[in-house]
Order: sequence, then C-alpha cells, then structure tokens
Amino acid sequence: MANFLFGYHIGVMNGPIQAIAQELGFDGNSFIEGLVVSIFIAGAFIGSISSSALIDKLGCRRTLQIDTIPLILGAILSAQAHSVDEMLLGRFLVGLGIGVNTVLVPIYISEVSPTKYRGSLGTTSQIGTCLGIIASLCLGISSEGDPHWWRTMLYLASVPAFILLFGMRFAVESPRWLCKVGRVADAKKVIGSIWSDSDIERSIEEIQAVITNDSRDLGSSWVELFVEPHKRVAFIGGSLFILQQFSGINGVLYFSSLTFHDVGITNGALASLFVGITNFAGALCALYLMDKQGRQRLLTGSYLGMAISMLIIVCAINSPIDEELSHNLSILGTIIYIFTFAIGAGPVTGIIIPELSSSHVRARIMSFSFSVHWICNFMVGLFFLELVDIFGIGPVYATFGGVSLLAAIFAIYFIVETKGRSLEEIELSLNSSLFRKDE
Repeated sequence: MANFLFGYHIGVMNGPIQAIAQELGFDGNSFIEGLVVSIFIAGAFIGSISSSALIDKLGCRRTLQIDTIPLILGAILSAQAHSVDEMLLGRFLVGLGIGVNTVLVPIYISEVSPTKYRGSLGTTSQIGTCLGIIASLCLGISSEGDPHWWRTMLYLASVPAFILLFGMRFAVESPRWLCKVGRVADAKKVIGSIWSDSDIERSIEEIQAVITNDSRDLGSSWVELFVEPHKRVAFIGGSLFILQQFSGINGVLYFSSLTFHDVGITNGALASLFVGITNFAGALCALYLMDKQGRQRLLTGSYLGMAISMLIIVCAINSPIDEELSHNLSILGTIIYIFTFAIGAGPVTGIIIPELSSSHVRARIMSFSFSVHWICNFMVGLFFLELVDIFGIGPVYATFGGVSLLAAIFAIYFIVETKGRSLEEIELSLNSSLFRKDE
C-alpha cells in the first residue's frame, strides 16, 4: 500500500495537470506547473532525511501508522484545493509521507522477512509502485473528458493510506527492533508466528550477538556514517542511487511519450500506460529471480541491458536508416531499457542497502541514501530538457548508457552478494572482513 501510494502520486499529475492549472488559475505559467510537481520531491527529501529518528524510537510498525497522517491530509487538501497555495501544501505533505515510506518499507520488509524469501518479498514494493503508476494513469484517461475529475483522483489517493493505517494494526513489529529495545519475549513471539518455532532460539542468539557487538555505539548518530564499516555501506548506498538516477530512468520515462508518438501512439496517457505495464512485467520477473539469481547478478545484468538499450536508441537516432525502422528501434530500445531497469536497477537498489547495513544504523544509512536519491531525482527532472535542447537527445542518451555501463562495473566490484544469508550473518561477516583487512 505504501509503494502503491508512491507510484500513484508519481503518475497522478501526468494527465490532469492542465485541468488543475486552468481551474486554479496558473494555466500557462510553467514555473508554477513545475513547482506543483517538484514540491512533492522537496517534501520527500525532508521525509527521508528525518525518518531515521522516528524508526529508531518508535519502530517500523508504529512509524508506518503515524506516517499515514500526512498522506491522508495531503491527499484531501490537494483534492479540495481552491488556490495554488493549498495545492502546494497538499503536495508537500504527500511528499513528506512518501519520503518516510521509501526509507521505512525496505527496512521493515528486510527485517520481518524469512531469509529464504527476503529478496522476493522486497521486490513486492517495486510491484506496488508499478501498480500505483498504472492505476493513476488508467484513472487519468478519464480526466480528458471531465475537467474536475482530478479532484476525485486525489481524493482516491487517501484510500490506500487508510488501508495502511488500519492494516498495520494486524501486522507484527520487526523482531530486530524489539530485541534492540529489550523486548526479547515479544521478539520471540513474532519470530515464531512469521518464521517458525524452530527458528526462535537461533535467530534470537544471532540478533543479540549483533546487538552485543554494536553495544559500544548503540546511540547511533549521523557521525557514524563517516566511520567504518558504516562509511563503506553509506558510500555504496549513495553511489547506487546516484548511478540509478543518472542512468536516466526519469528522463527516459519523460521522453517515452514522444518516442511512442513517433510511431503513431498519440495519446500520452496510453503511451505512459504501456510503459507502466512494461515496468510491471519487469518487476514480476524480478520477483521470481531475486532469490534465485542473487542481487549482484541481477544488478549487473540490469545495467548492462540498460546500456545496450541506450546504444540501440542512439544508433536509431544517429544512423542514416529508414525513418520507420529508426522509430521502431527507438521503441524497442525504450522497452528493453524500462524492462531491464525493473528487473534489477529498480528493486535491487532498495533491497541491498538495508541488507548490507549494520542493525543500529540501518535507518540512518537508508535515510541518507534516499535523500541522495531525491536530490538526484530533482536534478535530472530540472536539467533533462535543457540538456536535450543544448546537446540533442542522442548525446544525452549516450551519457545515460555510459553511466549504466559504469553502474554495472560498480556492481561487480562493490556489491557483496546477500542472497540466502540472514541480516546478522551479513553484518558479522562484513565486520570481520573489515577487521582482517585492518590487521
């Protein structure tokens, strides 16, 4: 539900932005139109950077419930907005909630999932995002015939938040967090109910061993992200999101409607829906492959596929070939790019960071990493069209391909495989390998 909301709010402005602009009186003002979209990212950045304190203090379950408040209020305020200020405040509140959730959901899933299925369950958040985008685009098609339909779309955004609020009453708390705050008996109950009774003692021993190992610095602070082994993981987390965003996913998604227009698909919402379905198909493949092939292999293969797809598009743009063939190659390259992104670069990035992070700074590393994500997301959205105007789409896409190739190399040399290993095994092995290097 949290990621469905993320996807829904990504796509909800795609169709009705012109109707909103006309009704609220900023039609033709591109700056205000951009601000209505981008203030969501500003809220998400603040939500991400401030989420770790809430998670450490209240736990994942309670934080998820509290975080539905800005999501519900923001959706309702946006839906009944009669001025630009009300719309901006509503979008900011929604972004704030989404920012917290993007950090919180991967942590929660990684900490409650059985080791065997942790990767696949983590991929469900990517599927939720895809379904949210598809739902908003499907609803957006109706906005073309009803200038007030956007209000209904924004009211509907509060429904998943209400489901999340009440649904989390029946969810368990993370056993790792329960042990960290001294509620070992509760942690045993949770492990017995969601994993198996035979796992209880072994899992509690592993979790407490990690907590004991970290007891010297249980009061985590941001300064610890500059100290090994946390510095290394923070570097990997930030780098993965920089590479993900500058490999061009948002630019390609933005430009895809124009690419589809070249082959006769003139309905922008329909083109975006086609892209959303491709993204969803890739996420389903990732769901199947994540715990079979492993994170590193999927991430490397994903970025190589993205680099190849960019090469296809650049060749289609620059080569003196038949125009129809050129357009078809551009479509093929776009589909391959989105599909291969959804298999690895999309889901693995959110899964691998909490897996590599130490238990007591996991929330801070995720907060830092997603803050980097939102900054890069904003920069790509801000400068993409300007760069296309200056250099042309070919050189910009070639740069995206180069970054994708660099990301594949980064995955080979910096990503440690986490498939089939508990979070505690991963943490202890990373710490021991670091100590061996120091010696």
